[in-house]
Amino acid sequence: MSTLDLSSLRWRKSTKSGSEGGTCVEVAEMASNVAVRDSKDPDGPKLAFGREVFAALASDIRAGRYDR
Repeated sequence: MSTLDLSSLRWRKSTKSGSEGGTCVEVAEMASNVAVRDSKDPDGPKLAFGREVFAALASDIRAGRYDR
């Protein structure tokens, strides 16, 4: 398993995020991946997805497939 260097990425928060904090993720684009982290814990764990996998995940989220 390789480790990706995510230290120089430009992170952005969703436009759907409110200004009050709450539960939010940030994403950063990489050459062939999309990195994701918790906006409340920017030094914490990060995940990296292939672009196609991330696009499918985002589509599922928009469709409500993970709503409680």
